Amino acid sequence: MSTGSRRIRVLLADDHSVTREGLRSILAGSEEFEVVGVAKNGVEAVKAASELQPDVVVMDVMMPGKDGVEACREIMESLPETRVMMLTASTEGNAVIEAVAAGAAGYLQKVADMNQVLTMIRSAAAGEGHLPTELVKRVFDRIRSGGRSREEVDLTPREKEILVSFCRGMSYVAIAEARGVKVVTVRNAIYTIQVKLGVDSKQEVVVWAVQKGLLDY
Repeated sequence: MSTGSRRIRVLLADDHSVTREGLRSILAGSEEFEVVGVAKNGVEAVKAASELQPDVVVMDVMMPGKDGVEACREIMESLPETRVMMLTASTEGNAVIEAVAAGAAGYLQKVADMNQVLTMIRSAAAGEGHLPTELVKRVFDRIRSGGRSREEVDLTPREKEILVSFCRGMSYVAIAEARGVKVVTVRNAIYTIQVKLGVDSKQEVVVWAVQKGLLDY
């Protein structure tokens, strides 16, 4: 996602007013960011994201009504160019698994300092994924050991390259720019992969890629 010289538009979603206002204060202190809206739960977050189409959503994992992970899934399905940063106090693998499967671009702990917050939101807006390396390794290990296997699927080399880039957190726009193709080409490739795998969501595509070792470094 390219924001050019304009400010990065951010939507904040957290059921705790102290957290929301703290984040708003941090972002307000930088000329790079503009808080375009706030939400107190997942339902409000999905609605606000649809209406405001922010560059980045910073969203708490645990919220009433609809949790942050489910809200993230819905936002990613309707607004694939919007980046979602999951905000949580937990460092448990389950939270990371859910965040990765939901298509989150990053995982921000509530104990992060101001500079970390700004850096991670800036990176997300630029199309870069950010998930703690050690926690992601645990996620991949658990998915591989516990996930159900699928029949072999014949992906073309181009589809594999696009899939790996997508699973590593790159937006459609960033992948298109890196490969010198149109955004619709990337979007169609991901859709074709979904059809080949026989799955209904991009999250299942990510899990399959992990199971097959496509993201191994």
